[in-house]
Amino acid sequence: MTWTLAARSARMNPSVIREILKLTERPGVLSMAGGLPSPDGFPVEALREASERVLREAPREALQYAASEGYGPLREWIAARLGARGLQVDAARVLVTSGSQQGLDLLGKLLLDAGSTVAVEAPSYLGALQAFAPAEPRFVALEGDDEGPRPEAIAALADAPEPARFAYLLPNFQNPTGRLMGAERRAALVRAAQAARLPLVEDDPYGELWFDAAPPASISSLWPEGSVYLGSFSKILAPGLRLGYVVAPSALMPKLLQAKQAADLHTSGFVQRIAFEAVKDGLLERHLPAVRQRYAAQRDAMAAALQRHLPPGCAWQTPRGGMFFWLRLPAGLDAMALLPRAVEAGVAFVPGAPFFAGEPGEAERRCLRLSFVTLAPARIEEGVAALGRVLHEAIALPRAA
Repeated sequence: MTWTLAARSARMNPSVIREILKLTERPGVLSMAGGLPSPDGFPVEALREASERVLREAPREALQYAASEGYGPLREWIAARLGARGLQVDAARVLVTSGSQQGLDLLGKLLLDAGSTVAVEAPSYLGALQAFAPAEPRFVALEGDDEGPRPEAIAALADAPEPARFAYLLPNFQNPTGRLMGAERRAALVRAAQAARLPLVEDDPYGELWFDAAPPASISSLWPEGSVYLGSFSKILAPGLRLGYVVAPSALMPKLLQAKQAADLHTSGFVQRIAFEAVKDGLLERHLPAVRQRYAAQRDAMAAALQRHLPPGCAWQTPRGGMFFWLRLPAGLDAMALLPRAVEAGVAFVPGAPFFAGEPGEAERRCLRLSFVTLAPARIEEGVAALGRVLHEAIALPRAA
């Protein structure tokens, strides 16, 4: 039997990160590749107790089909928590999703047609590029710097022959670069987007993982009617819950809800109730400070190890939150080509090229991402030292030849 695939399936590609994670299953490989939160930070006991309460107090409701919008008390809690962070939201504008990745998928289905334009950062979150790709859009990279896209890059889209459907932004400790967008840059981007009549999609899975100071007010708080905000419980509770949410303008909510219903009817009502039971009495206020402290210590360990072991010509910024370092290697090196040698040396990373929407050039191919949250400081030292040896050898090889 021959199956005929839809043309859009050609735009579906395997996750480079997931494929690399298979390499890390080899014994002795220290993985700094996957963007996995530390399992040491999972509030296991709180989730166990919450699960028991749900099954004891509302078992029939929890195990039944649920509303497509999401569990009402959880939506109210999300709205209140965002309000405390400066984003005033009515619970009616909150749609609970099966991870924020589903939110990206729903937005791609709802807002993109074949050939339509979507503006993205360079580099950008690989999962978003994968989620949008089946809609067959045309990606336009926004020129930027160490603080994110420049306002003039947004303004330039106003002169394009066809308006972009939206710009996708990650202002808080971006994946993959770890960069943080300052308050002035956020305000300038919003002004440019308003002038260009360009809607914004703000993805914020890392905003609560700050180390020294909380991030500035969200982009969506500056322009609620022109922005969609995505949040996640994966980094603050546990990714296995597969729980996220979308906050959208009222004009988008009916169609967004229809897309959700077509996708999976509703996110697990059982999981939503467990999450609400766990967080409703202030768990995150007690839990997150310890997570931030642990991650900050691991960040510091990686920053020191990079300084000790990497060869001259490597460049990076020390992130103020999140989970990632973004490295630029010396000219002439290719991170993808170096990966097998690194794995042989006992360390894994994610090459940077897949995070760029267009065809990567030489500058993009010599970038890589390192995650610092899944290894203890001593193991980070060991892994970075191994990476440093690989890079020193790679630099020396052409000279020896």
